[in-house]
Amino acid sequence: MNLLISLTTSLLIAMLLVILAFWLPQLNTYNEKATPYECGFDPLGSARLPFSMKFFLVAITFLLFDLEIALLLPLPWATQSINPKLMLALTLALIIILALGLAYEWLQKGLEWTE
Repeated sequence: MNLLISLTTSLLIAMLLVILAFWLPQLNTYNEKATPYECGFDPLGSARLPFSMKFFLVAITFLLFDLEIALLLPLPWATQSINPKLMLALTLALIIILALGLAYEWLQKGLEWTE
């Protein structure tokens, strides 16, 4: 009986959330929201607008440091390995390489948005 009550409650909550998700956005429609693109570009204008190369450089820099975080996440568990000094040395080497890359990018003014 408890399983039946639990399944029924879960089904009712899921159905309620789906209905709310379809119903609530239709209450507050406006011109920008009704367009097919909500990215700030005019969808009826020219499709050949030039993009700034700085945007891509900042995006690549973000991905690089996002990858750094992904590589450093296992570090607390790696310190409990057989050879923690080697793991910490490799981690420090990775951080130094990335910090030097960031310093180089900074000195070359690659992180400045304005020309």
